[in-house]
Amino acid sequence: MSFGNFKLYINGKWVESGSGETFPSDNPAKPSQILGTFQKATKDDVNAAVEAADKAFQKWSATPAPKRGLILLKAAQLLRESKEEIARQMTMEMGKVLAETRGDVQESIDLTEYMAGEGRRLFGYTTPSEFRKKLAMTVRLPVGVCGIITPWNFPLAIPTQKITAALICGNTMVFKPSSDTPLLATRLVEILEKAGLPAGVVNLVTGSGDEVGMPIVRHDKVKTISFTGHKDTGTMILREAGLKRVGLEMGGKNGIIIMDDADLNLALEGVVWSGYGTTGQRCTAASRVIVHRKIKDKFQKMLLERVKKLRLGDGLLSDIDVGPLINKAAQEKSARYVDIGEKEGARLVAGGKVPRMEGYFFEPTLFTDCTVDMRIAQEEIFGPVVCMLEAKDFDHAIDIMNSVEYGLSSSIYTNDIGRAMEAVTRIEAGLTYVNSGTIGAEAHLPFGGVKHTGIGTREAGILGIDEFTETKTVYIDYSGRLQKAQIDTD
Repeated sequence: MSFGNFKLYINGKWVESGSGETFPSDNPAKPSQILGTFQKATKDDVNAAVEAADKAFQKWSATPAPKRGLILLKAAQLLRESKEEIARQMTMEMGKVLAETRGDVQESIDLTEYMAGEGRRLFGYTTPSEFRKKLAMTVRLPVGVCGIITPWNFPLAIPTQKITAALICGNTMVFKPSSDTPLLATRLVEILEKAGLPAGVVNLVTGSGDEVGMPIVRHDKVKTISFTGHKDTGTMILREAGLKRVGLEMGGKNGIIIMDDADLNLALEGVVWSGYGTTGQRCTAASRVIVHRKIKDKFQKMLLERVKKLRLGDGLLSDIDVGPLINKAAQEKSARYVDIGEKEGARLVAGGKVPRMEGYFFEPTLFTDCTVDMRIAQEEIFGPVVCMLEAKDFDHAIDIMNSVEYGLSSSIYTNDIGRAMEAVTRIEAGLTYVNSGTIGAEAHLPFGGVKHTGIGTREAGILGIDEFTETKTVYIDYSGRLQKAQIDTD
């Protein structure tokens, strides 16, 4: 099934690339099924997109924020009307099961509605001046042209999270999606266009990182880059961007702590959902399960039994639990890490193989007897590979949790409120869940990580607009005389 031949979107028009070349997007569950062909954009196409965004900026930023919000509300309505259709296309393009792609679309709806509401806020603040007859305050102003570079695993929700925040703040942008999921990016831009977004405000360019991504990063008229993806790419962007604002979200090696007083049935649900949902292809996926030694054997038996029952297959089918990986390289990477884990001495108790079926599938995999120094316990695999580590006590569990370079999401299962609260303060992560898995971020709360996960940026929620605004401090002196701060004391 092919949905057609798709174009770039520049200055309000759907146009072909100057390269004259295209690339396909296939179905990872059925790689022979081509879903569409997409433009290989060039540096000249990027330049045209940036110029269009730059030209549109003055008028869009002058549009009152509540009116910008009305366009976002219309976009949310259109997303809701097309939810099932888009979800099915998403399952075909990136593989995760239909229940999850419906969730991806719903998250996009929620994010869009939330940011539409920010059009009635965009709060600055007022504060007392140290002088009489003088007003001190701050206001938010848009940054300018934004470069939006997004991954494939949440092909609607992550672009929506960035784009809606940038739009409500009055910015314009050039949007480069992953080449694994250009169909969903095109659908999003079509919806924004239909919602009434003016020409030039959002421009879509598809193609490779070298030919499209880096020209966006390096362009002088692009004032900020918002990127979600691999740490190595993020590091390169930071190096190449020059004197512009950069927001980076770059993955995780997330853990779930299960204490000896935990509800093990509840913990089991959280581990399976966090470790194998989206085939482990989430930056918030739990690839480490840190279990108290007193209940390790019991929980390991419970988990192993559940993992062996997970059903692998095409995510469009109603009885499937785990879909394919995104591409051949991801499949080979998971297999490579299984080999690494076995050579390091971890015990493979489930999965670990490429099944004999069409598509980029990999068996849900579980390692036990892992130690913190093993690569499978330190490096982001981005596949359905989970390792179990034993903790002697609470302090040891926290040490294991913090032993990795990343710090995105974390979880602890315990019925001890004191342990739970201490974990919240001691775990080095941007998100901590208590008695829940490591995935499940909500649209009205900030999302982001610490350490090598990112550089402090938070997206979504009340902090989501910080990435896309400049704060201006304003002083209004109506005293009729020059008042000198830190000098005049009367």
